[in-house]
Amino acid sequence: MNMQVLDAGRDVSGGYKVDVTRGERVGRVSSEWFSRPDDQRFLSLGELAAMVRGRADHSRSRLVETPRIHVEASRSNAERLALVLPGADAPVEPNHWSFGQLAAQVGAPAAYLRQLPAALAGINLQYGLTSHRAEQIKTFETANGRVELRAVTGPDYGRIYDHELVEAVQRIAGNGTGDTRWKVPGVLDWSTGVYNPRVDITKDTTTLYASDRDVFLFLVDDLNPIEAGRLPDGSPDLYFRGFYCWNSEVGAKTLGIASFYLRAVCQNRNLWGVEDFREITIRHSKYAASRFAHEAAPALTRFANSSPMPFVNGIKAAREKIVARTDEDRSDFLRNRGFSKVETAKIIDTVLAEEGHKPESIFDFVQGITAVARDKPHQDARLDLEGRAKKLLDRAA
Repeated sequence: MNMQVLDAGRDVSGGYKVDVTRGERVGRVSSEWFSRPDDQRFLSLGELAAMVRGRADHSRSRLVETPRIHVEASRSNAERLALVLPGADAPVEPNHWSFGQLAAQVGAPAAYLRQLPAALAGINLQYGLTSHRAEQIKTFETANGRVELRAVTGPDYGRIYDHELVEAVQRIAGNGTGDTRWKVPGVLDWSTGVYNPRVDITKDTTTLYASDRDVFLFLVDDLNPIEAGRLPDGSPDLYFRGFYCWNSEVGAKTLGIASFYLRAVCQNRNLWGVEDFREITIRHSKYAASRFAHEAAPALTRFANSSPMPFVNGIKAAREKIVARTDEDRSDFLRNRGFSKVETAKIIDTVLAEEGHKPESIFDFVQGITAVARDKPHQDARLDLEGRAKKLLDRAA
């Protein structure tokens, strides 16, 4: 199988003709794209790294005995509340996120406390801290003109800093702007079915995000398409490699890395034609930093530097493995794997409509299942079908 840049697959515009009716659609990046304001969008990994590293350099984390924390509320300002921590030079002011974490630590309802004047909320928090069973909490404070309390967690919280993830990505992706093979993705032209990998990186097209609570990055290797078989019209079925990763150093979410092959990214940053989706997550438990260093970061590097041959060979094996030649064979193949009568009929009809023939190979059935999964309105049902399709593909390989 040819794994070079395929000039024959290029359109006159310089893009690549792709078939996004195959594989899965993944909307995670699109969700991030829709929700991020301009001040959370970055145009390069260098810019993003400077921001998250800068705030880490002005931060400190420490264990604090909860009975020694004093809640300070201003009678003249009903909204101002601060904490006086033992050994601190100045009071620290919780933000919206850390206030909710603090309330959860002492078993108080944060939504209710936010409705109270600071003095009354302070009395409730002070009582909770004084009687806190765990006796200790871990604070995370950042000095930026004032001392802000960015996070309050349990004493065994294993912090992985946002800059550690960004810097791990930089080691394989440089600036993320095309100085290496990994870059911010291009855009699919729906009118022509051509994916253009060369698009200016702007606030509207970037896929590098960070807020005061988290960081999220999505990059692709879309200048080096991979051919894994042929489409019904004889043109190459092209894929690109991609990955996204995320983290929250303040406990808002786990650390995670997802790697996959995909056929295109649209303007709304939906991923189309996704195959071989794999994901690892690490909770911020006591040994999280060690797991990141020994598992997640090396896994990212391995994927970035690995050969696509196992993936290509798996697709080839699935295309060549004929499992059904009659309607009875097709029905039995799907029904024996837990698909309902209605699902079975829909999968077979979908393959016939999209491929021009009824399913015969493992690959045909996988494409039919994932196509049906895309139409499922409920995420759990969609993920279930996609998982079953992946199992078929893995067994064929």
